[in-house]
Amino acid sequence: MNSKVISVVLGGGQGSRLYPLTDTRSKPAVPIAGKYRLVDIPISNCLNSGIERIFVLTQFNSASLNKHIKNTYHFSFFSEAFVDILAAEQTPGNSTWFQGTADAVRQSLNHLEQHECDYILILSGDQLYQMDFDEMIRNHEKNGADISIATIPVHENDASDFGILKSDENNIITSFIEKPKQEVLHDWKSDVSETLKANGKEYLASMGIYLFNRNLLFELLENNTRTDFGKEIIPQSISYHKVLSYQFEGYWTDIGNIHSFFEANIGLTDDIPEFNLFEKRPIFTRARMLPPSKIVGTTLEKTIVADGCIIHASRIERSVIGIRTRIGTGTTIVNGYVMGGDRYQTLKELKESGESQTPIMGIGERCYIKNAIIDKNCFIGNDVRINGGTHLNDGDFKTHTIKNGIIVIKKMAVIENGTII
Repeated sequence: MNSKVISVVLGGGQGSRLYPLTDTRSKPAVPIAGKYRLVDIPISNCLNSGIERIFVLTQFNSASLNKHIKNTYHFSFFSEAFVDILAAEQTPGNSTWFQGTADAVRQSLNHLEQHECDYILILSGDQLYQMDFDEMIRNHEKNGADISIATIPVHENDASDFGILKSDENNIITSFIEKPKQEVLHDWKSDVSETLKANGKEYLASMGIYLFNRNLLFELLENNTRTDFGKEIIPQSISYHKVLSYQFEGYWTDIGNIHSFFEANIGLTDDIPEFNLFEKRPIFTRARMLPPSKIVGTTLEKTIVADGCIIHASRIERSVIGIRTRIGTGTTIVNGYVMGGDRYQTLKELKESGESQTPIMGIGERCYIKNAIIDKNCFIGNDVRINGGTHLNDGDFKTHTIKNGIIVIKKMAVIENGTII
């Protein structure tokens, strides 16, 4: 265990850009890759890097996240390791919700100060990447940095969504701007390799991963009202402290909206995906002890199938099928993420559904589903057509939401037989 470091995973705000997936759960609790939760990514990166003391900060819809953390991350009684939830709370000294990333950490300082450490690693709970934090820590120590920021080159089209920085020949950050407007971007290009330049990735973006010297973090957060790391703490620290850029060259994506979430999941089905689930560094999650999946008469093409599924579909192509998913005969799914279910229906329930001609939990027979996300515990009847694409206008409806041509069927929605969306 790396006793020098404590990690803080920020659960984020209300997550409105990921609605309706965040309607009843926090962003870190959103299911990804059929069997994991988003929060498993930063936690697994920490555990694989020897960082075993982790706080997860959250304030919105935290019940399912609390349950997942409690059921997943167990350590030896003789170990100091922990993964603890810190929810926003009213105290005699504070009666407000978290007002930003820095304010969330500030309100948690009383918990952090109870633990000995040299460094505090701040992470986001809604990013997909595999990173060895131990290398970042060694680089921080080697260069005598006060703050290290993990950075990644991005394209001009994406630069306005991030904090953009410039650094000198020693990787010391000399200037920083949060989410610059397009008209000023030309002043923020960095010297990058010819390969990156050819791909248009000439802007160095903050990944929202910060490594602080412990005492400095306390100094920067105490006795002031600054609420955000990207907008206030980092830009104001550059002139007074040694702030280092730690450039990361692997795969990383910020899952901030439905489109990026959908693309990240579908991308897992590529022959050699950019985010490779089959690496030596595992992603940890809840051990559910489910039976193996059973597939009958189905053609599978570039598809991930999680545990405990019962599938009789005709064809599933470039899709992710989550735990406990049931799919009926004659159904086709193309470019779909089916999150699965939290339980199995009993034989009695299935019989009653058949007699009453009502949908079962899962996907019925002779359905056609394309460019869609099916949230957990949905009841999709027979002969249903869900055909997403750019021909559809954005909108929010009782059973589903449409964003960027992607149809998101809401959690526990019932789609009657013969419905066309």
